[in-house]
Amino acid sequence: MHRRLVFEEPVSRAAIWSRRLAWFSLAVLALSLLLVRLREPSIEGLAPVAGAYVIVLAALALAFLAFIRIWQSGHRGVGMAAGAMLLSLIMLVPAGYVAVRLVTKPALSDVSTDIEDPPAFSRSQAALAARSGRVPSDIPSERRRLQRQAYPKVVPILLEVPADAAFNLARRAATGLGWQVLETTRPGGRSGAGRVEAVARGRILRFSEDITIRIRPRVDGSRIDIRSASRLGSHDLGANAARIMAFADEVELLMEAR
Repeated sequence: MHRRLVFEEPVSRAAIWSRRLAWFSLAVLALSLLLVRLREPSIEGLAPVAGAYVIVLAALALAFLAFIRIWQSGHRGVGMAAGAMLLSLIMLVPAGYVAVRLVTKPALSDVSTDIEDPPAFSRSQAALAARSGRVPSDIPSERRRLQRQAYPKVVPILLEVPADAAFNLARRAATGLGWQVLETTRPGGRSGAGRVEAVARGRILRFSEDITIRIRPRVDGSRIDIRSASRLGSHDLGANAARIMAFADEVELLMEAR
């Protein structure tokens, strides 16, 4: 009885290494994101994340090379290369999102519902300590007008309730959104305006954003203005506007629940 020898095509080395590199890049990316969360936030601190994405791109390129080699030589490893490509593309989704926001949103890092007279940030000892001594600087009104077209929903919140009630709603909305409330001042006094000073932190990278909310009385109720400013970089990717709109939605929900 003769045995039949079955020869299988070898597995593409490019496919093997593309899978290894894809999983390695996932581990590096996860570790780099963890380091960013644990360290003091800084633009320089994002370097490990950028390095991780270089490895992701290398894994993707190697997966493409594996497909070409498999097509030419008939080697096995299509599944490995496909898995590596899929994993790499999934990791590239956040980077693609950032790229789209960079292109489609104006280069702003400070957004306010009042572009003519933005709320001023507190310079109290508690507020300065929470912001590490930083006070967001005023920016020219012409730059603020960039937000009108990009964020038409970022407008003052007009309420048909007294300023004191609006102040309570603003404070509750800030707390409900998970912001750290630093200090509050009820409406009244010489200016008649109330204020809520807060800090918000991102969910993934935990970058801190400074927020100040101003409550002013009106003849027929009250007006709430909010300003949100990023601490790092000159482009917030639309985060500050999104935060302001989330605050407006929270105030509306609290008004409906009254």
